[in-house]
Amino acid sequence: MRRFAALALILSAGAAFAQSETPGRRLVTPPGFNLPEGGSCAGEIARFRAIQENDIAMGHVAQSVYNRIKDEIAAAERECAAGRDAQAQAMIVASKKRHGYPVGL
Repeated sequence: MRRFAALALILSAGAAFAQSETPGRRLVTPPGFNLPEGGSCAGEIARFRAIQENDIAMGHVAQSVYNRIKDEIAAAERECAAGRDAQAQAMIVASKKRHGYPVGL
């Protein structure tokens, strides 16, 4: 009986651990997901932000990395708003490279 109780305790602890380690809330990108369009810095920023929102929801990126990328996007957005399109786009490319996202697609 003790073995059964110990096994039940181990299995329930394992199940609780597995549930706590599941970072995403959904398994696939939702139907109808479209990336924003536009060739300016605003378009690049909107696309990268949409990718990040999808990736965090699916659990493809850790919260700490998401927060860093979110800050990098905000910095690029400030450059874009100030009329520095090339600098803002370069910042997005640098963020993508730093975090392993493809560039130039």
